[in-house]
Amino acid sequence: MATQAHCAFCFESLVASFEGRKPLPLPQLEELWTEHVGIYEEDPEDADGESTSRAPAISRLLSSATPTSNSSSSSLTSKSTSKSTSTQASTSSSRTSLSSRSAVDPNDPYPLFVTWNTISSRNGSKALRGCIGTFKPLPLEKGLHEYALTAAFEDHRFPPIASSQLSQLQCCVTLLTNFSSPTRDIMAWEIGKHGIRISFTHHGQKLGATYLPDVAKEQGWTKEEALVSLLRKAGWSGRKDEWRKLSNLELVTYEGKKVDLSYAEFKEWRDAVKSKG
Repeated sequence: MATQAHCAFCFESLVASFEGRKPLPLPQLEELWTEHVGIYEEDPEDADGESTSRAPAISRLLSSATPTSNSSSSSLTSKSTSKSTSTQASTSSSRTSLSSRSAVDPNDPYPLFVTWNTISSRNGSKALRGCIGTFKPLPLEKGLHEYALTAAFEDHRFPPIASSQLSQLQCCVTLLTNFSSPTRDIMAWEIGKHGIRISFTHHGQKLGATYLPDVAKEQGWTKEEALVSLLRKAGWSGRKDEWRKLSNLELVTYEGKKVDLSYAEFKEWRDAVKSKG
């Protein structure tokens, strides 16, 4: 399952591209993220007592990610941190629990999608800014990095994201699982549970498109409305009441829980890490 640390890594990849540096590796970022989250899950006295012992570990991880030549001194973006050997047993146990929530091997292959939204500062409304992914399983770290940038810069529905827009951004990550076999039963899916991927031939051209599991529910669509919209997205131009005449229409379903993170949350973590040296 995707985690907020994965979203933070996407922000890290995007910010690093603007700053002309390499992003912090995903495993180290997850450690820093877990550490930061742990600060807020411990009681204030524990958090205060731990801050000094954590700083050297954080500094080492930051140092290893910082370029040695002309790059920005601002060196990262995601939430995870290493554990101090001097940590008390109870705190260490708590931190282990936190780590296990996002314990996904960065080399394990996953199909995935990265979505960028903008959040209005006036009313909090959300607008899509880019969404691209892959059904081909990729090593998690490689896939998140690649598609964070692809969704930000190469979704042709939108102009490339600019650094000036960072403060407005929200990142969403969905790791895809539980793929079904292709079926001609186009209604064999559940709104809010399944993502849907359709394929068909129209005027001699092979077409296809997908909606992630959250899309139909967020839009308030019925199954038929979602399918007609998806057919349009794929390039079908027939009348909406004629879609059932597509005799070669096939459906594949999959599952995946979307996790999101705002730039403000990412920056809070980043600033906290930087403040520790």
